[in-house]
Amino acid sequence: MPRILPRIRRTRRGRFQLRLPAAERALLRQLAEELRELLGTEDPALARLFPPGYASDPESDRQYREMVRGDLTAERLAGLQILERTLDSTSLDEEEIGAWLNSVNDMRLVLGTRLDVTDEMNERGVPPGDERAPRFDVYRYLTWLEWQLVDVMATGLPQAGNEA
Repeated sequence: MPRILPRIRRTRRGRFQLRLPAAERALLRQLAEELRELLGTEDPALARLFPPGYASDPESDRQYREMVRGDLTAERLAGLQILERTLDSTSLDEEEIGAWLNSVNDMRLVLGTRLDVTDEMNERGVPPGDERAPRFDVYRYLTWLEWQLVDVMATGLPQAGNEA
């Protein structure tokens, strides 16, 4: 089995080098566009992006949503804009890599909600004949990419016991 090289690595200068093949960049571009379109809707797939503030009090929850939904949506759209602007880049800075992480996580959460992903599905996958298999493969890719983003960002954190 061929070894898959990491898609993202931290450079000595503190930037983040992207090594994404064209097909992966195209997929991320498509997913970003789909998420951008969804964010202006009340689609149930967005439930994990906008969890209830007051699950047991519908009126307080409605007021909470009215108060924060616009700001949360604007933040997500700004992150998507950074991701889309830098999709063809080979290098990202701290702000850009953070926007990538947030956007990839949002894409993954929406797709996972649509697929109704369970722990069992995460462990075993879905059968090849299952109609969800192609989208589940995309979900797994986003999970893998998110893990790489978190891992590469963590390389810049102080080691335990070495804090200044």
